[in-house]
Amino acid sequence: MPKTPVSWPANVNKEQPIVLFDGVCNLCNGLVQFLIRRDGQARLRLASLQSTSGQALLTWCGQPLEDFDTMVFIESGRAFFKSTAILRILRYFPWPWPMLSIALVIPTWLRDWFYDRVALNRYVLFGRRETCMMPTPELRSVFWIEKARNLLQLVAARSTI
Repeated sequence: MPKTPVSWPANVNKEQPIVLFDGVCNLCNGLVQFLIRRDGQARLRLASLQSTSGQALLTWCGQPLEDFDTMVFIESGRAFFKSTAILRILRYFPWPWPMLSIALVIPTWLRDWFYDRVALNRYVLFGRRETCMMPTPELRSVFWIEKARNLLQLVAARSTI
């Protein structure tokens, strides 16, 4: 039986790009810090995959709720995964970073093969935290933090389908 699609959360702007990342991974947290420093206009919003926000958006894009090996980038109401997510995020950075998105011409299966090698070994190579990164008061506006009640309703609606 095919999955019934979950509608986009009503309280989330589809035009606002959102990066979902593994909140306990040191490599991922380093990449988030890198992203924050280069996104001078603060156009990107962030949420850990483990957060209520991240879980609701994983549900929306049909991803397993316990799979934290995949970075997700949601842009204009479309979800991108793994290497494609990273390369699309680079387009939001100042010059010369957007030039690296030329790698999108490399077949996805090949890019994602390399991505998967790093993702599967990231805790061994870079370590992990016991808890997700908590944004400082200055960074709270960049993190997509919603009232848990609304997002839990979305997840509950998905599980009844």
